[in-house]
Amino acid sequence: MTSNADVPAEFTEALALSSHLRFVTRKRKRGGTWGERRSTRRGAGLEFADYRDYSPGDDPRRVDWNLYARLDRPYIRLFEEEEDLAVLVLLDGSASMGWGKGETARWPAVQRLATALGALALLGGDALYGAILQGARPALSWGPDRGRGLLPDWQAWCARLTPGGVSSLADALRNLAGRPGLALLLTDGYDLAGLGAGLAALAGRGHEIALLHMLTPDELSPGLRGDLRLVDAETGDKREVTVDAAALDAYRRRLSSWQAELRALIGKHGGRYVMLRTDVPLRRMLLEDLRRARIIG
Repeated sequence: MTSNADVPAEFTEALALSSHLRFVTRKRKRGGTWGERRSTRRGAGLEFADYRDYSPGDDPRRVDWNLYARLDRPYIRLFEEEEDLAVLVLLDGSASMGWGKGETARWPAVQRLATALGALALLGGDALYGAILQGARPALSWGPDRGRGLLPDWQAWCARLTPGGVSSLADALRNLAGRPGLALLLTDGYDLAGLGAGLAALAGRGHEIALLHMLTPDELSPGLRGDLRLVDAETGDKREVTVDAAALDAYRRRLSSWQAELRALIGKHGGRYVMLRTDVPLRRMLLEDLRRARIIG
C-alpha cells in the first residue's frame, strides 16, 4: 500500500483531475460486464435507444403504455446496454526506457503517466490491466481488476517497475492476454519493426490502440558536441561519431521522419499517436496533450 506521504503533489493534483476525465474510444465495445460504456447491443440497459413492435412473449413491463394509449398499438422500448471499458496500460520495459537523468529522465515520467492513466480507469469504473513488456512476453502484470479501492495497489505496482534488457515488442504484444479494449502503449519507439508486428497483433484481436511516444528533451534537441563514442543501452554496441552542425541537422531530419513513420504505423490500424515530452508536467500531459489527441476527454 502507498501512504499519502509517498504520493508526489503533482500526482495528487492529477488524481483530482482524473475524477472529471474519461477515456475517449472510437469503437463501442461488445462483451464484458456492466459498466459505464455503451455497447452496440440493444437490450435492457439504462439509456433509451428506439422502439419496435410488440411480439408475443415480450416482457409487458417494457411496453410503452402511454404510446399505446395514443396509437392503440403496443410498442416495446429498446435501450442501449452499457458496459465497462477494458483499459490496458502497457509499458515498454527495455533498457533504453531508462534514458536520461534527473527530473526529465524517461522512466520516472513513464511511471507517473502510467499511474495517472490507471487511476483514471479505476476511478471511471473501467477494468484495468497493466503490463511491463520485457523479453518475449509481459514480465509482470497487474489485474485485470476494477474499483477505486485498488488505486493504492496500482500505485505501488507502478512504483516498483524498472526497465532493463532487450524487449521483443512484437512477441510481448502478441502474447498479451485478455479481452479487447483500449491499449495504451508507453514506449520510446526505438523498436520500429517490433512495434509494427506488435501493433498488428493487437489490432487483429480487436484492441483500439494509442501509442504514447515518450521522448526526453535531449533526444528532441541534443546538447552533445564533438567527437563521441555512443553506446547502445540495450545491445552494448559502440559507435564513434562526430557531432557538428551538419550531424545535428541530419539528426533533426531523421527525428521528424521517424515520428512520421510511427504516426503512419499506428494510423494503419486506426490508432492514435501522440508525442509526450518527459519534461512536461503531468497535468499538462493530461489536460493538453492527451485531450488534444482525443485519448481522454
